[in-house]
Amino acid sequence: MNSHTILHSTVLGKGSPLLILHGYFGMSDNWKTLGNRFSDTFEVHLIDQRNHGRSFHESVFNYDVLVEDLKRYIAHYNLEKCSLIGHSMGGKTAMLFAVKYPELLHNLVVVDISPRFYEPHHNAILAALNSVDFSIDTSRKLVENKLEKLIPEIGVRQFLLKNVYWKEKGQLAYRFNLDSLTFNNKEVGAALPPHTVFNKETLFLKGENSNYITEKEEATIYTHFPEAIIKEIKNAGHWLHAENPTQFYDEVIHFLQ
Repeated sequence: MNSHTILHSTVLGKGSPLLILHGYFGMSDNWKTLGNRFSDTFEVHLIDQRNHGRSFHESVFNYDVLVEDLKRYIAHYNLEKCSLIGHSMGGKTAMLFAVKYPELLHNLVVVDISPRFYEPHHNAILAALNSVDFSIDTSRKLVENKLEKLIPEIGVRQFLLKNVYWKEKGQLAYRFNLDSLTFNNKEVGAALPPHTVFNKETLFLKGENSNYITEKEEATIYTHFPEAIIKEIKNAGHWLHAENPTQFYDEVIHFLQ
């Protein structure tokens, strides 16, 4: 099997395996600070999903292949009884993985996403990212100026700019596979298939200021995840692990132990 078919990861600490999946346009580096804290108790695997971070690029991009990538990763490292945390898109991957391969998981943490279908809503971000021309925009400042025209929120811009790196001398590029993410954008909101159930303990964390999990979603969550616990992270939106890492860590570690 080619090494390029195994997802890139950073592994920290020792203990039972805890796998963490980032969201859309994210990467494993976004989880380093929390990963270091969890590594006091677990063997933490910070994973780059396909077309993100330092993992391989493929034109095919949907939750079925993301789940198979993760299954291949777990087999490659001979991991057993894994705990799995997934944020946003990573939460969608984690939920589908759990209902398909429950025997590989000990438990599950889903961060600010639910099993329902979400309308594609990244159009402004995709337009901004595609407006950058790295043959002209040859410095980080020029790239940021281009993004700023379509993305007024500085936090979102900084999050995206983490993906800009020096591919070679004088040549910037994105770490993610923008062509595939643009083409397959509608896949990111896909619902969990009907009549799928994961019967093990599952923690759903929602941001107090986020609208991804509302009371409307709770019935759907319990249908697929009958053992679910839903907790709210205070003073936080969709990036709750970055906005309130202390409460996030406390809720997750309490649940996992």
